Amino acid sequence: MSSATHAPQAKKQKLDQPKIIGTHNGTFHCDEALAVFLLRQTATYRDSDVKRTRDPAVLETCDIVVDVGAVYDESKQLFDHHQRGFTEVFGHGFETKLSSAGLVFKHFGKEVVANTTQLPADDPKVMTLWLKMYKEFIEGIDGNDNGISQYPSDVKARYRNSTNLPSRVAALNPWWNQPSGPDVLDAQFAKASQLTGTEFLGKLNFYANAWLPARDLLIASIESSKAIDPTGKILVFEQFLPWKEHLFDLEKESEMAEADKAIYVVYPDDGGSWRVQAVPVSSESFDSRKALPDAWRGLRDDTLSAASGIEGCVFVHASGFIGGNKTKEGAMQLAKAALEM
Repeated sequence: MSSATHAPQAKKQKLDQPKIIGTHNGTFHCDEALAVFLLRQTATYRDSDVKRTRDPAVLETCDIVVDVGAVYDESKQLFDHHQRGFTEVFGHGFETKLSSAGLVFKHFGKEVVANTTQLPADDPKVMTLWLKMYKEFIEGIDGNDNGISQYPSDVKARYRNSTNLPSRVAALNPWWNQPSGPDVLDAQFAKASQLTGTEFLGKLNFYANAWLPARDLLIASIESSKAIDPTGKILVFEQFLPWKEHLFDLEKESEMAEADKAIYVVYPDDGGSWRVQAVPVSSESFDSRKALPDAWRGLRDDTLSAASGIEGCVFVHASGFIGGNKTKEGAMQLAKAALEM
């Protein structure tokens, strides 16, 4: 009677035990610290404990293993990248060899993004944010951990950078002349995992709540601009927004022909005037698709108004990438005149 009473309870206690994430002991790195944090943002591993060991027998008892074990097998929840012959990359145009952070993000990242942003798992924004977070955050950790140089080997760095995330995680390891042992290292690893997670969530919060809404606003502005300029050469924003990267992404996604691409954007500035800015040839380029006319460059106020024949001019930059007018109508006139010149 006693065994019949207590057996189901014992089984329930076992089922209720937290999952175990296994990773290596000793000196820790940014990739497995972040991998553990990411796993804890999923439904399956949310309340997981961590075992830091290299003992295969102990790792066998873990529900998932990252950054140790020399095996990558999703079906067995084994995610190491150190083994000979490992060449896994994220895909979607990314070619950097994955670390344990990239492996976990590749398989669990969409769920992490959906859970964190409270978006439905099938919302297209989840895919957009998943790819953006890999590009802007995870890929650098993959490259750093795998010893992949960010620059060609013949380029000498002009300065050292010890403030990046992998460097700050490495600095949490005990110094050579400080007390060190399993308990100390495990406690410091917990700090490292939290550090990487705080950085990850901060980035994701920005991309979900600032970067992504700008994309939606740009799409709406492109549509509304057609009523002002049916050619699509001039885009008009009723407020400033970070538009460059999104514009190039949208043009690429739609396979837009060069002849149909925007040339100028018009938007208000903080002082109540309006700007006309030339679209660059790429999101990070200083060269424009069509800079404002040479005859206007470097001129200001009445001199510029006289040269352009447009009232209310404020300035045109010496390089011609941007100019200003006191009114929206004046800025539109500058853009239209520049197109024809």
